Order: sequence, then C-alpha cells, then structure tokens
Amino acid sequence: QVQLVESGGGLVQAGGSLRLSCAASGRTFSTYSMGWFRQAPGKEREFVATINPSGGNTYYARSVKGRFTISRDNAKNTVYLQMNSLKPEDTAVYYCAASITSPSLVQLTTTRGYDYWGQGTQVTVSS
Repeated sequence: QVQLVESGGGLVQAGGSLRLSCAASGRTFSTYSMGWFRQAPGKEREFVATINPSGGNTYYARSVKGRFTISRDNAKNTVYLQMNSLKPEDTAVYYCAASITSPSLVQLTTTRGYDYWGQGTQVTVSS
C-alpha cells in the first residue's frame, strides 16, 4: 500500500507561482513512476505531468509545458510540481499519483496508468 499526501496549494494571482509537494510512504518510492493530474469543477481529471523513477525523463501536457516543472527527490520520497506563470484556467484540485508497474508513456498520461492517488490540493488562480 502506498499513501500519497499533497501540500502546497492555495490562492495566487495570475502570473504568480506555486510549488506543490507530494510525500509518499513506502521504501520503494524510487521504483515508481509519478504523475500529477488536475480536476476542475464539472470537468474530467486531466493529465498534467509525469516523471520516471530516476527523474531523468519527464513529460508534460501541452497546456502546461514551459510553465510547469515536475521533479522528484527519491531520498525524501517526494515529488514536486513547480508552477509558474499561473493562469485562471489552471484553477483545479491537483492530485499526485503513483504507478508501481511500468506502463507505457501513453498509459502514464491517463488515470488508468496509476495505482495510487493522493487526496488532492486546491489551487486557485485569480485574474
């Protein structure tokens, strides 16, 4: 069982920045692919970013590429999402997720590619 706890959400003005953190339980964090997703009211949960176990490979949704950065610290069992140049349309509940298998990159851009989810953290960007 893997437990994920997100933190770092809040209210920020457009153009501002936030850094989300996701702390994971378990001794094998360094073997998990990790991802960030978000869900706005009335919308489906959508992919934001993913990172491979070593942290050497990342992939982003087109809507956030160049503004968001996913990273991880395997010594701290933590994955991060640095969000810059925030826009009102980034407003959503942000979830981190862990994949304990080794799915394809395509699968890692979908919710089905992940086995464990955090409870989410709210990010609100005001205009």
